[in-house]
Amino acid sequence: MGSNQDNTDALRERASKIGMHGLVEHWSELGGEDWVKRIIDLEEQERGKRSLERRVRNAKIGAFKPMCDFDWSWPERIDRMAIDELFQFEFIQEGANVILIGSNGLGKTTIAQNLAHAALLQGRTVLFVSASVMLNDLVAQDGPSALARRLRRYVRPELLVLDEVGYLSYGTEHADLLFDIINRRGEQRSTVVTTNKEFGEWNEVFPNSTSVVALIDRLIHRSEIVHIEGDSYRLKEAKEREQARTKRRAGRKRSTKKKGDTQ
Repeated sequence: MGSNQDNTDALRERASKIGMHGLVEHWSELGGEDWVKRIIDLEEQERGKRSLERRVRNAKIGAFKPMCDFDWSWPERIDRMAIDELFQFEFIQEGANVILIGSNGLGKTTIAQNLAHAALLQGRTVLFVSASVMLNDLVAQDGPSALARRLRRYVRPELLVLDEVGYLSYGTEHADLLFDIINRRGEQRSTVVTTNKEFGEWNEVFPNSTSVVALIDRLIHRSEIVHIEGDSYRLKEAKEREQARTKRRAGRKRSTKKKGDTQ
Protein backbone atom coordinates (compact mmCIF):
# COMPACT_ATOMS: atom_id res chain seq x y z
CA MET A 1 0.00 0.00 0.00
CA GLY A 2 2.77 2.37 0.97
CA SER A 3 4.67 1.67 -2.23
CA ASN A 4 1.61 2.36 -4.40
CA GLN A 5 0.97 5.60 -2.54
CA ASP A 6 4.59 6.65 -3.01
CA ASN A 7 4.32 5.96 -6.74
CA THR A 8 1.10 7.94 -6.97
CA ASP A 9 2.61 10.87 -5.06
CA ALA A 10 5.66 10.80 -7.33
CA LEU A 11 3.43 10.86 -10.42
CA ARG A 12 1.48 13.80 -9.04
CA GLU A 13 4.71 15.68 -8.36
CA ARG A 14 5.87 15.04 -11.92
CA ALA A 15 2.54 16.25 -13.31
CA SER A 16 2.75 19.41 -11.20
CA LYS A 17 6.36 20.06 -12.23
CA ILE A 18 5.51 20.06 -15.93
CA GLY A 19 2.45 22.26 -15.48
CA MET A 20 -0.39 19.74 -15.90
CA HIS A 21 -2.47 21.71 -13.42
CA GLY A 22 -5.84 20.42 -14.58
CA LEU A 23 -4.76 16.85 -13.96
CA VAL A 24 -3.30 17.75 -10.56
CA GLU A 25 -6.49 19.58 -9.58
CA HIS A 26 -8.55 16.45 -10.28
CA TRP A 27 -5.95 14.00 -9.00
CA SER A 28 -8.31 12.31 -6.55
CA GLU A 29 -10.53 11.34 -9.48
CA LEU A 30 -7.93 10.61 -12.16
CA GLY A 31 -4.63 9.86 -10.40
CA GLY A 32 -5.26 6.13 -10.24
CA GLU A 33 -6.14 5.70 -13.93
CA ASP A 34 -3.82 3.48 -15.98
CA TRP A 35 -3.34 6.11 -18.71
CA VAL A 36 -2.08 8.84 -16.37
CA LYS A 37 1.54 7.66 -16.25
CA ARG A 38 1.63 7.30 -20.06
CA ILE A 39 0.34 10.85 -20.54
CA ILE A 40 2.89 12.25 -18.11
CA ASP A 41 5.71 10.28 -19.80
CA LEU A 42 4.72 11.63 -23.23
CA GLU A 43 4.47 15.20 -21.96
CA GLU A 44 7.89 15.02 -20.31
CA GLN A 45 9.43 13.56 -23.46
CA GLU A 46 7.91 16.26 -25.66
CA ARG A 47 8.98 19.04 -23.30
CA GLY A 48 12.49 17.59 -23.15
CA LYS A 49 12.62 17.48 -26.94
CA ARG A 50 11.44 21.08 -27.29
CA SER A 51 13.86 22.21 -24.59
CA LEU A 52 16.78 20.58 -26.40
CA GLU A 53 15.75 22.07 -29.75
CA ARG A 54 15.50 25.53 -28.18
CA ARG A 55 18.86 25.22 -26.43
CA VAL A 56 20.51 23.97 -29.64
CA ARG A 57 19.18 26.99 -31.54
CA ASN A 58 20.33 29.39 -28.84
CA ALA A 59 23.76 27.75 -28.56
CA LYS A 60 24.67 28.59 -32.19
CA ILE A 61 27.21 25.79 -32.50
CA GLY A 62 26.88 25.44 -36.27
CA ALA A 63 27.79 22.40 -38.37
CA PHE A 64 30.67 20.31 -37.07
CA LYS A 65 32.48 17.02 -37.53
CA PRO A 66 31.66 14.49 -34.78
CA MET A 67 34.48 13.22 -32.59
CA CYS A 68 34.07 9.71 -34.03
CA ASP A 69 35.52 11.14 -37.27
CA PHE A 70 38.37 13.01 -35.57
CA ASP A 71 41.78 11.96 -36.91
CA TRP A 72 43.76 11.42 -33.72
CA SER A 73 46.80 10.28 -35.69
CA TRP A 74 47.34 13.60 -37.45
CA PRO A 75 48.49 16.00 -34.69
CA GLU A 76 52.08 15.44 -33.64
CA ARG A 77 51.06 16.03 -30.03
CA ILE A 78 47.59 15.62 -28.54
CA ASP A 79 46.57 14.18 -25.17
CA ARG A 80 43.61 12.05 -26.16
CA MET A 81 42.99 10.90 -22.61
CA ALA A 82 42.77 14.49 -21.38
CA ILE A 83 40.29 15.37 -24.12
CA ASP A 84 38.21 12.25 -23.50
CA GLU A 85 38.01 13.20 -19.83
CA LEU A 86 36.64 16.62 -20.75
CA PHE A 87 33.51 14.90 -22.06
CA GLN A 88 32.78 13.67 -18.53
CA PHE A 89 32.23 17.37 -17.71
CA GLU A 90 33.80 17.28 -14.29
CA PHE A 91 35.25 20.70 -15.15
CA ILE A 92 31.70 22.11 -15.36
CA GLN A 93 30.78 20.58 -12.01
CA GLU A 94 33.88 22.22 -10.55
CA GLY A 95 33.32 25.56 -12.30
CA ALA A 96 36.70 25.23 -14.03
CA ASN A 97 37.74 26.45 -17.47
CA VAL A 98 39.29 24.67 -20.46
CA ILE A 99 41.85 26.23 -22.79
CA LEU A 100 42.71 24.47 -26.05
CA ILE A 101 45.99 25.86 -27.44
CA GLY A 102 47.37 25.05 -30.88
CA SER A 103 48.13 26.44 -34.32
CA ASN A 104 45.54 26.69 -37.08
CA GLY A 105 43.80 23.65 -38.48
CA LEU A 106 44.46 21.13 -35.70
CA GLY A 107 40.87 20.55 -34.59
CA LYS A 108 40.53 22.89 -31.60
CA THR A 109 37.21 24.24 -32.82
CA THR A 110 35.92 20.76 -33.66
CA ILE A 111 36.67 19.57 -30.14
CA ALA A 112 35.05 22.67 -28.66
CA GLN A 113 31.93 22.25 -30.81
CA ASN A 114 31.60 18.62 -29.75
CA LEU A 115 31.98 19.61 -26.09
CA ALA A 116 29.27 22.22 -26.53
CA HIS A 117 26.89 19.76 -28.19
CA ALA A 118 27.50 17.03 -25.60
CA ALA A 119 26.84 19.54 -22.82
CA LEU A 120 23.53 20.43 -24.47
CA LEU A 121 22.54 16.77 -24.52
CA GLN A 122 23.17 16.70 -20.77
CA GLY A 123 20.59 19.45 -20.34
CA ARG A 124 23.00 22.34 -19.87
CA THR A 125 22.72 25.83 -21.32
CA VAL A 126 25.49 26.59 -23.81
CA LEU A 127 26.62 29.45 -26.02
CA PHE A 128 29.24 29.02 -28.75
CA VAL A 129 30.68 32.26 -30.13
CA SER A 130 33.87 33.49 -31.74
CA ALA A 131 35.90 36.01 -29.78
CA SER A 132 35.60 38.64 -32.51
CA VAL A 133 31.80 38.35 -32.71
CA MET A 134 31.36 38.60 -28.95
CA LEU A 135 33.77 41.46 -28.35
CA ASN A 136 32.60 43.51 -31.34
CA ASP A 137 29.00 42.92 -30.24
CA LEU A 138 29.77 44.23 -26.77
CA VAL A 139 31.69 47.26 -28.02
CA ALA A 140 28.81 48.16 -30.34
CA GLN A 141 26.26 48.44 -27.53
CA ASP A 142 24.82 51.93 -27.14
CA GLY A 143 25.03 52.97 -23.53
CA PRO A 144 25.54 51.31 -20.13
CA SER A 145 22.06 49.75 -19.94
CA ALA A 146 22.34 48.07 -23.35
CA LEU A 147 25.84 46.85 -22.50
CA ALA A 148 24.67 45.42 -19.17
CA ARG A 149 21.89 43.48 -20.91
CA ARG A 150 24.28 42.15 -23.53
CA LEU A 151 26.86 41.14 -20.93
CA ARG A 152 24.23 38.94 -19.30
CA ARG A 153 23.87 37.06 -22.58
CA TYR A 154 27.49 35.90 -22.31
CA VAL A 155 27.63 35.52 -18.53
CA ARG A 156 24.43 33.49 -18.09
CA PRO A 157 25.11 30.14 -19.91
CA GLU A 158 26.46 27.26 -17.85
CA LEU A 159 29.06 26.74 -20.60
CA LEU A 160 30.46 29.53 -22.76
CA VAL A 161 32.66 28.41 -25.65
CA LEU A 162 34.84 31.27 -26.84
CA ASP A 163 36.43 30.36 -30.17
CA GLU A 164 39.47 31.79 -31.95
CA VAL A 165 41.02 34.06 -29.35
CA GLY A 166 44.24 35.31 -30.92
CA TYR A 167 43.34 35.34 -34.60
CA LEU A 168 42.74 39.11 -34.53
CA SER A 169 44.10 41.93 -32.40
CA TYR A 170 41.87 44.15 -30.30
CA GLY A 171 41.87 47.44 -28.46
CA THR A 172 41.98 48.09 -24.74
CA GLU A 173 38.18 48.22 -24.48
CA HIS A 174 37.90 44.71 -25.93
CA ALA A 175 40.41 43.36 -23.42
CA ASP A 176 38.56 45.00 -20.54
CA LEU A 177 35.25 43.53 -21.71
CA LEU A 178 36.71 40.04 -22.01
CA PHE A 179 38.13 40.33 -18.51
CA ASP A 180 34.71 41.48 -17.30
CA ILE A 181 33.02 38.43 -18.87
CA ILE A 182 35.52 35.95 -17.40
CA ASN A 183 35.43 37.66 -14.02
CA ARG A 184 31.62 37.70 -13.86
CA ARG A 185 31.40 34.05 -14.79
CA GLY A 186 33.70 33.36 -11.87
CA GLU A 187 33.88 29.82 -10.54
CA GLN A 188 30.20 29.04 -11.00
CA ARG A 189 30.21 28.86 -14.79
CA SER A 190 32.79 27.27 -17.08
CA THR A 191 34.38 28.74 -20.19
CA VAL A 192 36.10 26.85 -23.00
CA VAL A 193 38.61 28.93 -24.97
CA THR A 194 40.35 27.98 -28.20
CA THR A 195 43.44 29.98 -29.10
CA ASN A 196 46.39 29.82 -31.45
CA LYS A 197 48.52 31.92 -29.10
CA GLU A 198 50.47 30.89 -26.03
CA PHE A 199 49.65 33.13 -23.09
CA GLY A 200 52.99 34.87 -23.45
CA GLU A 201 51.79 36.13 -26.84
CA TRP A 202 48.47 37.57 -25.67
CA ASN A 203 50.03 41.02 -25.50
CA GLU A 204 49.99 40.83 -29.31
CA VAL A 205 46.25 40.10 -29.22
CA PHE A 206 45.50 42.93 -26.79
CA PRO A 207 48.34 45.41 -27.31
CA ASN A 208 48.62 48.29 -24.85
CA SER A 209 46.03 46.76 -22.53
CA THR A 210 46.78 46.86 -18.82
CA SER A 211 44.25 44.12 -18.05
CA VAL A 212 45.93 41.31 -20.03
CA VAL A 213 47.86 39.91 -17.07
CA ALA A 214 44.76 39.98 -14.85
CA LEU A 215 42.69 38.44 -17.68
CA ILE A 216 45.10 35.52 -18.12
CA ASP A 217 45.42 35.01 -14.39
CA ARG A 218 41.63 34.92 -13.96
CA LEU A 219 41.14 32.64 -16.96
CA ILE A 220 43.74 30.00 -16.08
CA HIS A 221 42.76 29.80 -12.41
CA ARG A 222 41.37 26.27 -11.97
CA SER A 223 41.76 25.55 -15.69
CA GLU A 224 42.49 22.48 -17.77
CA ILE A 225 45.02 23.49 -20.44
CA VAL A 226 45.42 21.19 -23.45
CA HIS A 227 48.15 21.76 -26.05
CA ILE A 228 47.79 20.43 -29.60
CA GLU A 229 50.79 20.53 -31.92
CA GLY A 230 51.37 19.67 -35.56
CA ASP A 231 50.62 20.80 -39.10
CA SER A 232 47.25 22.06 -40.25
CA TYR A 233 44.74 19.27 -40.91
CA ARG A 234 42.88 21.60 -43.29
CA LEU A 235 46.08 21.99 -45.32
CA LYS A 236 46.43 18.19 -45.36
CA GLU A 237 42.85 17.84 -46.65
CA ALA A 238 43.46 20.53 -49.29
CA LYS A 239 46.55 18.68 -50.55
CA GLU A 240 44.60 15.40 -50.65
CA ARG A 241 41.80 17.05 -52.66
CA GLU A 242 44.34 18.49 -55.08
CA GLN A 243 45.97 15.08 -55.49
CA ALA A 244 42.55 13.51 -56.14
CA ARG A 245 41.73 16.16 -58.75
CA THR A 246 45.08 15.61 -60.46
CA LYS A 247 44.45 11.87 -60.53
CA ARG A 248 40.97 12.35 -62.01
CA ARG A 249 42.30 14.71 -64.68
CA ALA A 250 45.02 12.24 -65.58
CA GLY A 251 42.40 9.50 -65.83
CA ARG A 252 40.24 11.60 -68.15
CA LYS A 253 43.24 12.38 -70.36
CA ARG A 254 44.06 8.68 -70.69
CA SER A 255 40.42 7.92 -71.50
CA THR A 256 40.29 10.67 -74.13
CA LYS A 257 43.56 9.46 -75.67
CA LYS A 258 42.28 5.87 -75.91
CA LYS A 259 39.13 7.06 -77.66
CA GLY A 260 41.23 9.05 -80.12
CA ASP A 261 43.43 6.04 -80.85
CA THR A 262 40.43 3.85 -81.73
CA GLN A 263 38.92 6.29 -84.18
